Amino acid sequence: MSDLPVSSSPLDTLDLDLALDKPTYQERLVAAQIQLHRLAYELYRQRRSLIVVYEGWDASGKGGNIRRVTEKLDPRGYRVYSIAAPSGDDGRHHYLWRFWRRLVAPSDKQIVIFDRSWYGRILVERVEGYATEPEWKRAYREINEFERQLIDADVVLVKFFIHLSQEEQARRFKAREETPHKRWKLTEEDWRNRGRWEDYEAAIRDMLRKTSTHRAPWTLIEGDNKYWARIRALETLVTTLETSLGPIEDEAPLTSHRRPPSEAGGD
Repeated sequence: MSDLPVSSSPLDTLDLDLALDKPTYQERLVAAQIQLHRLAYELYRQRRSLIVVYEGWDASGKGGNIRRVTEKLDPRGYRVYSIAAPSGDDGRHHYLWRFWRRLVAPSDKQIVIFDRSWYGRILVERVEGYATEPEWKRAYREINEFERQLIDADVVLVKFFIHLSQEEQARRFKAREETPHKRWKLTEEDWRNRGRWEDYEAAIRDMLRKTSTHRAPWTLIEGDNKYWARIRALETLVTTLETSLGPIEDEAPLTSHRRPPSEAGGD
């Protein structure tokens, strides 16, 4: 069940002019990263997990956002999955199987981040016809149940959607096209998807309306300014973890906090 009324259009409420100057960005970035490091230790101490889902338009800055989130974390404590079209065993099972598999596998990771996720079923698979209409319509209920099970297992789940304007997306596409070391990021599919903007926007609006629940709400991020988007995500993670984990008794220093091999069972 969605918390958003059918008539609402949350994307329309976003102010894409929101921005930060570089000095302010750098100050808030370091402060949020340090606090996130301490909260990651508390996650580890409490034996809890954080799952972060990133969705957004092509060139909305998901990768750069994720890099700032993980920059000061112990690399042994997190894993990032970049999700593409399913292949091999992933393509032969129910679409949620490959996500369950990835969540079960890294038992030593307290933070798991998805750069695109199970929401592909009701976004790209819906728009491009890879899923039938009964399949993607059924997926809203399946995804809500999937997330409910994660939260019932004491997982902290945070879902980000980074929104940007068509004009800013075009500017970033052109910048990638003109920059040799970034050109690989741009494909013919990216340009083709721009031609289906309205179809994708309709799918996004349905996704937000039907899968933003009380226990697993979407956080919408204004993405035209990358500095703003990165700080918005980091500070949201900090606030969410502070609420979920409660008071931190002992502040963790910015040093490694993993168990030694003898205690952890070896590397």
